[in-house]
Amino acid sequence: MRYNHAMTTGERKMTAPDRRLSVAPMMDWTDRHCRHFHHHVAPDALLFTEMVTADAVIHGDRDRLLGQPPEDIDAAVPVALQLGGSDPARLAEATRIANDYGYAEVNLNVGCPSDRVQSGRFGACLMAEPALVAECVSAMAGATSLPVTVKCRIGIDDMDEESGLDSFIDAIHGAGIMTVYLHARKAWLQGLSPKENRDIPPLNYDRAARLAAARPDMQVILNGGLDNAGAALEQLPSFAGVMIGRAAYRTPMILADLAAPVFGREVPARLQIAGAMADYADRHTAEGVPLHAITRHMLGLYHGQRGARLWRRHLGEEARNRRDGGALIREVAAACEEMAARLAA
Repeated sequence: MRYNHAMTTGERKMTAPDRRLSVAPMMDWTDRHCRHFHHHVAPDALLFTEMVTADAVIHGDRDRLLGQPPEDIDAAVPVALQLGGSDPARLAEATRIANDYGYAEVNLNVGCPSDRVQSGRFGACLMAEPALVAECVSAMAGATSLPVTVKCRIGIDDMDEESGLDSFIDAIHGAGIMTVYLHARKAWLQGLSPKENRDIPPLNYDRAARLAAARPDMQVILNGGLDNAGAALEQLPSFAGVMIGRAAYRTPMILADLAAPVFGREVPARLQIAGAMADYADRHTAEGVPLHAITRHMLGLYHGQRGARLWRRHLGEEARNRRDGGALIREVAAACEEMAARLAA
């Protein structure tokens, strides 16, 4: 399916999105189908694309890389585009192109620790070059009326978590950045794999909170290790918002549990979410999207509930072979609900 241009920046109201609850950008996970699913779980949450490099936007298939489902455009689903790169002119050009695709903000990745990202001189390694990052975000801001933001770590390698982070924040704030999504761990670019960097460097929420308290002129959004609603709500008073990563993917109802107190939303029923995604699958499989491209993001919907194993097994095993739209989703959701009702009787 082709996803076409959405609207120009002049056609959408340029207001900053509500960042009290957001879902982190995650490679191979937070694609357009995942975002649509998360929107049904927590309609007010700010969602992020996977990181897209500036060069890919400039030279690649823009509609495939940047396009959003028409129903998300119509509903004005708040989505931030995350770009990767370190060349100010290219980042500005990619931002200019993105203006036509209906995003709520544009974010620069200064947090990814992967070897591939480092070799391209972007991601977390840029924390060592705050002046260059400032030049990049200034160029991006000059190419759009959308908010430009930064996602980073509290430091890299031997960088001092106090003075190093302060210097970095001072540089990007001087370039106009008013919002930073802060993963409260260091990234060890020497000696740890990307997977190890997600768990081994210790979390330092206290350092993140000190930054937020010292910079009331900025929005500091906390990211990292927030794997349940209680932990996120405990930290929320110290920050402008919380960003949920892998937990949002593996246990997606954490988003609904957070949206209830944060936005005053009722927690939606799993059957309601499954039904909405089945309707979505009807439309998009009819236009050539494989069913498993949609259902693979939904396997955690019944996590912790009776029927969770049934849900995962059938969606995981049968979606590649079904050609009847969202029927599988409806069938398995109904079976899960029937099992829960039977066991509760």
